[in-house]
Amino acid sequence: MPTKLRTYFHRAAAAALASLAALALGTGLAAAQTYGIATMQPGTLSHTSASAIAKVLKEKGGMNVLVQPTGGESTLIPLVSRGESDLGIANIFEVELAKAGSPNMRLIGSLHPLRGAFWVRKDTPMKTIADLKGKKVVLGFSAMRTIDPMIKAILASGGLTEKDVQPVLVPNVVRGAEDFASGASDMFFFAFGAPKVREVDATVGGIRALEIPVSGMPAAKKILPEGYLSPAAPNPFFVGVEKPMGVYTWDNMIFTNAKVKDEVVYKMIETLEKNKADLVAVQPALRDFSAANLYKKYDIPYHPGALKYFKDHNIEAKAAQ
Repeated sequence: MPTKLRTYFHRAAAAALASLAALALGTGLAAAQTYGIATMQPGTLSHTSASAIAKVLKEKGGMNVLVQPTGGESTLIPLVSRGESDLGIANIFEVELAKAGSPNMRLIGSLHPLRGAFWVRKDTPMKTIADLKGKKVVLGFSAMRTIDPMIKAILASGGLTEKDVQPVLVPNVVRGAEDFASGASDMFFFAFGAPKVREVDATVGGIRALEIPVSGMPAAKKILPEGYLSPAAPNPFFVGVEKPMGVYTWDNMIFTNAKVKDEVVYKMIETLEKNKADLVAVQPALRDFSAANLYKKYDIPYHPGALKYFKDHNIEAKAAQ
């Protein structure tokens, strides 16, 4: 073969190999797609839950998932619906409120219950919700629109309304906790299991969770029917709980959007279910997580990938609380 012809074929072969390498690289990059999980700010329970989920999906599922903190749940739900983030975590009250304006939002399910409390300084004589009469109470929550009704529901359990307290307006629970620590308010509201609760406990020299009377729950349910009491006892998770009592409880949801592929959602559920111990190691609140507990009867569409997982594993929808 003439030298020029051999040179031509060598160059052509090299070009073909380069094209195949580029194609392979492109395929690898596609397979290594990054998924975002929108959540609350660092220090919140949901941010820690998102961190646990991202870690497990990356280390056990080979999926690159990044936590994306936002200003609040009212902010992050539309981001997920529009496809600007792939996953989100928010409480059921926020999700239900946002569903009309978030047509592409799709549920994966109930991630775990959220249990919250009104905390006061441990050296105060306050023990029950009724003791907040005339006190400075955090309200408003402009970045977390459903927290305000929750505050009012819990106040109602003690026979109080916002007219019986001194409102301290805050945008979110983190600011509420910081205002409490600085002395701007007499209480703060947060979810058990959040690092911020432990931080405030250490900062002010101890906090106490106010008791909610069972007899007051009918009044609370008139404001938020989905809220309920679940049992709590003194232990490291239930910071400030001094005796067995019922604490205010609601569901924390994980959701996605219609653009995310069915097989991706299916794999996420499968990976989380198989590696629960790793989730709990990062976020103890996820001890309540299971694939079976994801599926509840909420009037919000579920993602087809989640529905396929539930069908394949014979999981029936449970009644919502």
